[in-house]
Amino acid sequence: MTKYILLIFFVLAANAAAAQLTVNIQWQSVKPGYSGDSIYYDTDHKLTWADFKGRPAAANPAAAITESGFGYRMSMQSFNNRTSINITVFCYFNKNKSWVKKGMKTAYALLHEQHHFDITFINTSLFIQKLNAAKLTKSNFNSLVERIYDECFAALNKMQDEYDGETSNGRIVAVQELWNKKIDAQLATLTTN
Repeated sequence: MTKYILLIFFVLAANAAAAQLTVNIQWQSVKPGYSGDSIYYDTDHKLTWADFKGRPAAANPAAAITESGFGYRMSMQSFNNRTSINITVFCYFNKNKSWVKKGMKTAYALLHEQHHFDITFINTSLFIQKLNAAKLTKSNFNSLVERIYDECFAALNKMQDEYDGETSNGRIVAVQELWNKKIDAQLATLTTN
């Protein structure tokens, strides 16, 4: 009986070892000339006021609003004892939900809004770093990716709130300059890796 149980154990262990899992994590590729309602983050493209197509909220005290975020698409394919998990990550700016009030289109305000989008990219990059470090398996990938996403989304919201809170939505120039340096330094480490 013991030999039979050991044989089953070794057969199961051999099958598990033979099953291969590959995890592919990639950025969303955007075709040149794409002109939808989103701009996908590109280190070579900076926002312009023409990108802000939403209707300003008169009651909102902000001069402008940047609506940005990040997400992912995930799929799994299995064939001949090989499994691939494909995760495509994207960081976007929503043109139709982003707006600027009349008379507020200054270079200073645009840089403040660009940095909101940059903060989104920084936290999207953190999401990818955590995915790369995670021990994803066929049994845990759904829940683990979702947990990592939730953690990084919470970090994004916290950083956006700190940015607007400390700079008073860009009105405290000296603090805005400190944040400009902080964000630029973080971006430099991400784009050189």
